[in-house]
Amino acid sequence: MKRSPEKKELACAPLANLENYRRPLAEGEAAAKSLQTPPADCPLCPRLVTFRAANRERYPSYHNAPVPSFGPLEARLLILGLAPGLHGANQTARPFTGDYAGDLLYPTLLEEGWAEGSYGRSPEDGLRLLDCRIANAVRCVPPENKPTAGEIATCRPFLQREMTAMPNLRAVLALGRIAHDQLLSALGLKRASYPFAHGALHELPDGLLLADSYHCSRYNVNTGRLTPEMFRSVVRHLREML
Repeated sequence: MKRSPEKKELACAPLANLENYRRPLAEGEAAAKSLQTPPADCPLCPRLVTFRAANRERYPSYHNAPVPSFGPLEARLLILGLAPGLHGANQTARPFTGDYAGDLLYPTLLEEGWAEGSYGRSPEDGLRLLDCRIANAVRCVPPENKPTAGEIATCRPFLQREMTAMPNLRAVLALGRIAHDQLLSALGLKRASYPFAHGALHELPDGLLLADSYHCSRYNVNTGRLTPEMFRSVVRHLREML
């Protein structure tokens, strides 16, 4: 895997300086969850609010709300995706569950020891994550799966709070460039210092590792940009390092 040169220069405050987010967490898991997940009727992104309302009319049985993260807060690995899929997580209320990307992600996590049970495209399948947690850079489904720059920035504080609530966090696996950039921005790091590349492993300040992979989307797999073995290699290497 590629390693970026050691860089220590920061654009603004790193995660270690986001201590204000830790204070409400003393109340426990419920308080942590309320910080990390927007409310069901989150009003922060007008375009996504409109899209959510339309989906509630069109698909009334779907979740149609910000999708909470999946996995234990005590995990050492955070897997960061792009956004919920319309007929995947937006339907099932669990990241990557019910869409093509989950069909590659979850079996790979099971094979490499990051999960146990079986994946059945449903939050009731009994699948359990081991030492990893899954979140999205944007918590609401965007039209055509393409969030705007403003929507990505608006959702960033939820990621910051989530990471601060993970006491054992040691590595982040970014699925795609948007997740990679969102992670760096959440930490106040310059993107130019840590360029995205599939298989790259970046050593960030405070000892945090950032691993990059192409997103495990249907498009990337069908075009051959990402093969299952390429993806397994990244996940396996993180297991070996941690």
